[in-house]
Amino acid sequence: MALAAVLSGQVLAAPSQSPSPSPSPSPAAADNSLLTFNGLSAAQLSAPVVPKAKGAHVLRAQVLLDRAHYASGEIDAAFGSNLRQAIIGFQKLKQLPLSGVVDAATWALLAADQAPILASYVLSAQDVAGPYVPVPAGMAAKSKLSALGYGSLLEALGERFHCSPALLRRLNPGKTLSRGGEEILVPNVAAAAPLPKAAKILVDSVEGTLTLLDAGGTPFAQFPASTGSAHDPLPSGQWQVRAVAMRPVYQYNPKLFWDAKPGELAAKIEAGPNNPVGVVWIELSKRHYGIHGTPEPANIGKTQSHGCIRLTNWDALAVAKSISAGVVVLLQE
Repeated sequence: MALAAVLSGQVLAAPSQSPSPSPSPSPAAADNSLLTFNGLSAAQLSAPVVPKAKGAHVLRAQVLLDRAHYASGEIDAAFGSNLRQAIIGFQKLKQLPLSGVVDAATWALLAADQAPILASYVLSAQDVAGPYVPVPAGMAAKSKLSALGYGSLLEALGERFHCSPALLRRLNPGKTLSRGGEEILVPNVAAAAPLPKAAKILVDSVEGTLTLLDAGGTPFAQFPASTGSAHDPLPSGQWQVRAVAMRPVYQYNPKLFWDAKPGELAAKIEAGPNNPVGVVWIELSKRHYGIHGTPEPANIGKTQSHGCIRLTNWDALAVAKSISAGVVVLLQE
């Protein structure tokens, strides 16, 4: 399942100088631009990324921010609230005005990363074989499965390349995304450098973000997060990481959930990416609370949680590799 040759070419590399911004394309034109990504000029790929923007320039910004560890969640080539928070976080890091849009100054710094935006990937026989099993909705039904794996190859590819299944389809018109040997285009997120070790985690429920900080208190990574609700607010205060569990088994206890259905019983949900807490559980010193993944990456930062801190599976894994037991976790509203 190795990456094939990375695409090269002028339009996928950063320009040597910041071009004059060109007008943001209309939504329809921007959508079509994904189909001709390699044929776009540097100016088109560096158009201002502003609210409601869609298309290749937004895709480029999302990939560059993801590789800079200021993630916008599921890469989808569309400007949304998670992308805005990622831009603001990156601008704070680089001491730029907090415009919340990718303007010329922000592009100039993002463009220091000159690795290609897209990569070629060849679907392997293992990719196609799976196994893939549809995941039922209810906890009782989930408890009957021996593993909570991916429901489809497209879902698995989306997680591997940090993007929506819909984006993969748009990048690969006419391709069969279920056939071994098929060569497809994917976001080049593999070019990101490993995260350093974090000394502190900051979770902000207003901004909907989880930020990693070094021993000096300087932030170096930020991820979108779902962080509680009116029924289950984020437990504000200072806590610590107690333990990190990879591929956790989920013990569902309906007594802990205000919205549990009448008659629901406790259930054991086996490990896997579609487990209710995803592929990793970072246990906090606050009982019953943790930082974890999700089976629904598209909902991160857009829906509420039961008080825990929920990330995409790939972001939760990145955080888990950057921390250890004893790391301070500051939760604030």
